[in-house]
Amino acid sequence: MTRPTMTGTLPADPQRRHWLRAGLTTAAVAALAPVAGSAVAAAPSAAADTATDLLRLDLNESSYGPSPRVGPAVQHALVEAPRYVSAAQLQALQVQIATLEGVAPEQVIVGEVLEALGQHLALTEGAGGFIYSVPGYGALVDAARPFGGRAVEVPLNARLENDLPALLAAITPDTRALFVVNPHNPSATLSQGADFDRFVSAAQARTLVIVDEAYLDYREDAATLSAVRLLRQGQNVVVFRTLGKIHALAGLQVGYALAPTGLAGALRQRGVGGAHAQNQLSLAAAAAALADTAHVAQVRRSVALERQRWQQVLTGLGLRSTEAAGNFVFVDTGRPHAAVAAGLLQQGVRIARVFAPYDTWVRITIGTPAENRRAQQALGHVLA
Repeated sequence: MTRPTMTGTLPADPQRRHWLRAGLTTAAVAALAPVAGSAVAAAPSAAADTATDLLRLDLNESSYGPSPRVGPAVQHALVEAPRYVSAAQLQALQVQIATLEGVAPEQVIVGEVLEALGQHLALTEGAGGFIYSVPGYGALVDAARPFGGRAVEVPLNARLENDLPALLAAITPDTRALFVVNPHNPSATLSQGADFDRFVSAAQARTLVIVDEAYLDYREDAATLSAVRLLRQGQNVVVFRTLGKIHALAGLQVGYALAPTGLAGALRQRGVGGAHAQNQLSLAAAAAALADTAHVAQVRRSVALERQRWQQVLTGLGLRSTEAAGNFVFVDTGRPHAAVAAGLLQQGVRIARVFAPYDTWVRITIGTPAENRRAQQALGHVLA
């Protein structure tokens, strides 16, 4: 069958904008609307696979959905989808983040930049060590390997926390960076207080310290715990945040790093965090999500309550777990991970991969109350 030939010219600009608003925006934002427009307590699962009714509690995504402001912001931004992000647009978000964090706008690098940061350090500083806790999130270290970065692995301590003395002792003259995730992933434990401040201050005098605070927003006292306080003092510290957790923008791949001015400038010269590396939808969503502090606080309270309920259930099952500080629990089932994960999958619940050497431990994302009840019942059934 021969397709009809289309003739004529594209619609004029005002008409094209009307078409985008009426057609493309409606289709593209439809999936956001139910979550964004619902109250947190009743929000439908953003992690549920509607086709199979599978609960995806494996990647620490937020089941509570983004701020109600995000959907309209993305819908508006779709009108600008034919246009590249401008320097002015990027600067506006940098200023917003800088005001929120109490740093200078030039210290803000927008994007999920851990991999680019690892590559930059390996390329500019030469072959050397990248220290981090294992098991742990190794994106930065893995990105540095092809360019001469050498992983220096430090096991967690007996409480499954970042072993701060051992991490500090691992620093040598050829160390390029020390990377610490706090709260830690996968153990969910938090390094806090004066001990953590002393650790960072001592380490940054010898090497760059990078603190990934992806899950710190789940703490009420996040502002008093964040290493950004030390960056403001002029210490050699980078703080990374993603909007893929409590802000529920994992699918838009947006976050930011706060860095010393010199390092931030060097990253920009390499092209990291520039306007060309952004997109209209992610920037609009990020600005809307960061502005809605009330939504973040509501999600934080909801997750904290569910975290307590999880701990009660685990105690009732006689299971050992860590003191969780984020939106997931880490639990010793006493059985091989593969068997527990397979059993839960049969019950419609997907959990995280195994984290050696903790082969009997499982990591389960904290979802909505209904999701958690279902996951808890499934876990009880599998372990019965």
